[in-house]
Amino acid sequence: MASLLGNRFVSFKFHLLALATVSSAVAAAPAWAAECAGAPGAGNVKLEVSATNVRNGAGEVAFTLYPDDRSRFLASGGKLLRVRAPASAPVTRACFWVRPGHYAVATYHDENGDHNFNRTLLAVKEGFGFSNDAPTTLGLPAFAAVRFPVPAGGAAITVKTRYSR
Repeated sequence: MASLLGNRFVSFKFHLLALATVSSAVAAAPAWAAECAGAPGAGNVKLEVSATNVRNGAGEVAFTLYPDDRSRFLASGGKLLRVRAPASAPVTRACFWVRPGHYAVATYHDENGDHNFNRTLLAVKEGFGFSNDAPTTLGLPAFAAVRFPVPAGGAAITVKTRYSR
């Protein structure tokens, strides 16, 4: 009987140790890693996107992924996937599971959390950015300027957040 109780105690300790190991592994993973849009497997690879120069932790940063189709870039209903991550200054991260190919990314810092890209007639009120740090001097960037490859091994890109005010 003592041997049976001893084995159960050892088994219980083993399960507690296994649970603690799994818990610490989950806790060690960055919070943004759990927020990947899409699904792993089936030939998909991870695309990690970092929005830099985020000025504060208010609201969220919206990361929008577009397919390799200029007619869908920034068009209503044109996105493939979107991740809304809690804003974290100076860098906010998100990730996507995608097939290797070409894509475009647009981001904006939704400081008030209203899920709208706020602007006035003449000025943008919230921070924004595009893949390849595409210029936006007199309007939106050309699709060719934001298009980037995602190889079979996955990719990590950086998008600089810009504020007009």
